[in-house]
Amino acid sequence: MASLWRVATSTFTSEKHVSDYDGVEFWTNPERTGWLTKQGEYIKTWRRRWFVLKQGKLFWFKESTITRSSRPRGVIPVASCLAVKGAEDVLNKQYAFELSTRNDTMYFIADSEKEKEDWINSIGRSIVQHSRSVADSEIVDYDNKP
Repeated sequence: MASLWRVATSTFTSEKHVSDYDGVEFWTNPERTGWLTKQGEYIKTWRRRWFVLKQGKLFWFKESTITRSSRPRGVIPVASCLAVKGAEDVLNKQYAFELSTRNDTMYFIADSEKEKEDWINSIGRSIVQHSRSVADSEIVDYDNKP
């Protein structure tokens, strides 16, 4: 799990500029926002954070008021994720879900069953939309095929 957190937390630091966020304007029109509780990377305490899903990236912040000058505490590129699913039985915590890559699994806790399902669905859609497992050359546009 450490490498996923390292990638997520090392990608963005407080010194970075907006241009370093791959052009994602996380402060406007996000696909999903809300409070989730996540486990720390090194100190395994649970912390409540404001999450923003936009353009294939899952950002998190300490505060829910997000502006152009806000700086994420971390980010996960969902294209690197393989699965998102419920994890109540793994953590023995209600409304828990997990986000997995080849090497790591990150755990979250939502405030309700509906919030958990909404996050799983939104992140799952984003994984499919931003996955690099299908090369552009393999995509066939049947509507515009000659």
